[in-house]
Amino acid sequence: MISIQGVSMAFGRFQAVDDVSLSVAAGQSLALWGPNGAGKSTIIRCVLGLYRYSGSIRIGGLDVQRHGKEARRLIGYVPQEIGFYDDLRVHEAVRFFGGLKCVAVRDPDSVLDGVGLCGHAGKRIRELSGGMKQRLALAVALLGDPPVLVLDEVTASLDAMGRDELVGLLAQLSQDGRAMLFASHRQDEVHTLADRVAILERGRLQREGSPAELLDASMTASHLKFHAAEVRHA
Repeated sequence: MISIQGVSMAFGRFQAVDDVSLSVAAGQSLALWGPNGAGKSTIIRCVLGLYRYSGSIRIGGLDVQRHGKEARRLIGYVPQEIGFYDDLRVHEAVRFFGGLKCVAVRDPDSVLDGVGLCGHAGKRIRELSGGMKQRLALAVALLGDPPVLVLDEVTASLDAMGRDELVGLLAQLSQDGRAMLFASHRQDEVHTLADRVAILERGRLQREGSPAELLDASMTASHLKFHAAEVRHA
């Protein structure tokens, strides 16, 4: 469903992504892993068609740069920073974004029930917790039943409980045949959600494989030894 071939992207003289090739088939989940500045979010924005790049990105066979609008219809996207109008009620937000995506939302409650927000349709968005707002963002991303889900550090601003709840929900969604591409800096999330992990550093793909093969090895504990001088009393 996602094919990234020889993609490079620069901001002026800074090479943000350097000749990266990755693929995600239907029903697979790929995590982008690396420190800040590794290129994770830049790759995601290239997949969304937000940046110009060299190389090729295809979503469901559609070239992102040539057929961006059609390709984006296949993608449900959840960003790290969510921008909702706080005075909207939850069901109004679902209908509003449905209209933007040309998706008729006849029953907002069924949409919200799918992400664990049943009973919250009448609340204003400002009344929701951070985790509930992320669930609402996920509900919006899933409107139209896109075959590809793209997530960019979606749990970064959540507390431990909200993070666990959202990861559990995403784990359920990952079993329904969608292709999932996501960036994360949390090892537990990658182990739970990813079939494969791509380790990036300074815009280059360093290694790719299973989370157990790559992350467990890279997180091997280091030991620091201290030697204290013997104290002699007079």
